Amino acid sequence: MTILAAYLAAEGFETVLAEELERSSVTVGEWHGRLALSPDPPIKAAWALDTWTAPQEIPFASVKDAADALRAIQRNWSGYQVANFRRAALIAERLPPVKARPLVFPEPAPTAHLGAWTLLAPDRMLASPGKSSPFVNGECRFEEDHIGPPSRAYLKLWEACTRLGWYPKPGETCLDLGASPGGWTWVLAELGATVIAIDKAPLDPKITARPNVTTRQENAFALEPEKVDWLFSDIIAYPDRLLALIQRWIAADAPRHIVCTIKFQGPTDHETSAALAAIPGGRLFHLYHNRHELTFAWTRPAAP
Repeated sequence: MTILAAYLAAEGFETVLAEELERSSVTVGEWHGRLALSPDPPIKAAWALDTWTAPQEIPFASVKDAADALRAIQRNWSGYQVANFRRAALIAERLPPVKARPLVFPEPAPTAHLGAWTLLAPDRMLASPGKSSPFVNGECRFEEDHIGPPSRAYLKLWEACTRLGWYPKPGETCLDLGASPGGWTWVLAELGATVIAIDKAPLDPKITARPNVTTRQENAFALEPEKVDWLFSDIIAYPDRLLALIQRWIAADAPRHIVCTIKFQGPTDHETSAALAAIPGGRLFHLYHNRHELTFAWTRPAAP
């Protein structure tokens, strides 16, 4: 089998990725750990943490041969290994080191070109000079804040903003739907934005005490669209209900940007996922910090 694409699933989400690829008529010839190897050209797969877009199989006779082959293609490589760990480590030692240190938010994502490789056998590797994520194995890690945020949900928003390269700015208005206990509101307030937090449940008092945060105890789904710079949502709701909310706000030309978590309860709703991915200007992806959920991001198209 000639491998034209490889899709790296997050741990525990191999089946969901396989379902998505099958729905997209993508053949998976075999799995190499969490890496789905396909003879079909690469597509945008929401459930892939990382997609290897230009893989090539390279036979080699020694550790030196393998490292030399990679260096002849480009400088920076990250490894994903399933077996032959000692041999892979010896190859990696001969490559320029890639510093996969945790980011300090809102530090931007790495911009250096990064390829990916794995050992398929002791004398054969798969190497892709191109891949979809700038992070090693698609894992966007941060230096965490264990004091400020009231929950770990803040990591999802940090990652979404980092991957998108979009950040609310001081003076911009953000509407945070389903805000309690305030993890996302905390992120937005830290960025200097004016935040309106919507939830029937109260927020953490240290969040509501911030001068740039206003709270409203309302039902997010009953809210009429209003002009804001950003619409955020980490609500626990059925995907089709959140899709309808997003469509209503876009139709009303109310927000300039949207970032929402799509949470799946039970089987993955691939039909709703496809409908979200089809929205012009939208992006759908699985974050390293997501569980059984996807992140949807949208920005209003520029006027012609």
